[in-house]
Amino acid sequence: MRPQRIVPCAAALAALFTLASCGSSAPSASVSVSSSPSSPVAVSPPLGLDEHANGTTVRVAAGGTVVVTLHSAYWSALTSSAPAVLAPAGSPSTSPGTCPPGGGCGTVTAVFRASSPGTAQLTASRTSCGEALACAPDQRSYQVTVTVSG
Repeated sequence: MRPQRIVPCAAALAALFTLASCGSSAPSASVSVSSSPSSPVAVSPPLGLDEHANGTTVRVAAGGTVVVTLHSAYWSALTSSAPAVLAPAGSPSTSPGTCPPGGGCGTVTAVFRASSPGTAQLTASRTSCGEALACAPDQRSYQVTVTVSG
């Protein structure tokens, strides 16, 4: 049976867009697609992270994508401690929510590309968890360690 022809970029973008819109964690499986009948290309789905991943270590293969969606508009933009290992893939985005002003509804989403083997920390912070509501110490920072394998 001949593999179905799919453009790898389009398949990866579709998976990324779907994952970014729901903010849930995605399994770290590989999907094989074919850009031509004789040259299959392995494409890994994006690794989706949110607040539940705070304080954890995750693994991703070089060339993979990590999508972080934090569910409050009060989070600072996510940053990578080692852009040579885990580089931002575009600018972070903020989507508004539907709560009253000052509630912090919305999401902050950032996409990172695993460029080379190594370790990087993804971090964000916030001081407000709502209008005139300071965050408890355990709600002020977000950090995930990402190990990129070759």
